[in-house]
Amino acid sequence: MLLYGLPASRNTARVGLWRKLKKFGAVPLKTSAYLLPDQPANYERFQWLAKQVQDEGGDATLIRAAEIEGLTHSQIIQLFNNARAKEYKTLMGPLRAVVEESKKSKRKEMGGDLEKLHRQFNEIKEIDYFNSPIAQDAQMLLEKAEKAFAGTSRGKSKPQLQVGDFRAKIWLTRPRPEVDRVGSAWLIRRFIDPKAKFVFAVETAAFPDAIPFDMHGVEFSHHGNDCTFETLIKRFGIEDKAVRQIAEMVHDTDLEDGKFQRFEGLGIDRILKGWAKTGLPDERLLKQGAECFEALYQHLRK
Repeated sequence: MLLYGLPASRNTARVGLWRKLKKFGAVPLKTSAYLLPDQPANYERFQWLAKQVQDEGGDATLIRAAEIEGLTHSQIIQLFNNARAKEYKTLMGPLRAVVEESKKSKRKEMGGDLEKLHRQFNEIKEIDYFNSPIAQDAQMLLEKAEKAFAGTSRGKSKPQLQVGDFRAKIWLTRPRPEVDRVGSAWLIRRFIDPKAKFVFAVETAAFPDAIPFDMHGVEFSHHGNDCTFETLIKRFGIEDKAVRQIAEMVHDTDLEDGKFQRFEGLGIDRILKGWAKTGLPDERLLKQGAECFEALYQHLRK
């Protein structure tokens, strides 16, 4: 924790310090108190900033804190993840614009835009100390933008898979599931693997024997212009008309591209986000969210 105070006249130094704190991924606890995970590189960064504050006539104290009263460990992690989520979301806006622009024309300047956005993504990833759940969303969108610009998003369709080969499996996805992951889990258990078990991790290596979905670089995820729900439908040849309608809703809610002009999925998305804010565990989010999808399915099929 870095505690500091600068003379009121040192506005330039104050702005410069704020920019460096932001660059290092520090989060504010109070107006002049910032946190970083206790790592050697971060300790050196705070030492360096403390020296700068002192050189500007201010006071700085560096504290190694094992506990902060009033904040649990998970709440502190959430401070960092919220800060990174805001930065990833800011990056995802221009990435969606690149995807849309690539559908109209391939302007030369788009290559420069993509390089800049890729560089910005790497900078955020470097200070994403606790693997913010939205990081993979941003990474998949970045890959989609790069494929769209390169003209490789229309690859050959993959062969359909046999449902019988995917029975009683363990399925892995990212923590804090939202509309695409919850919908995909419902789809898996309803049409593919009735005895499916679901686990959660930010990296596939955590459960090497599980089947990952809606994660970076895996088979059942975003491909081309499809969300994970749509990928599963295509790979397993699910022809149910009500499921197709749900796929359109999940697509428009998850990808926010207005492709199908279906807005019903926004309701489920808001409910899932609300449950997540109450601290509902991942397993309960998946279970209760699946009940929403089942109710929607029963309504649509009738």
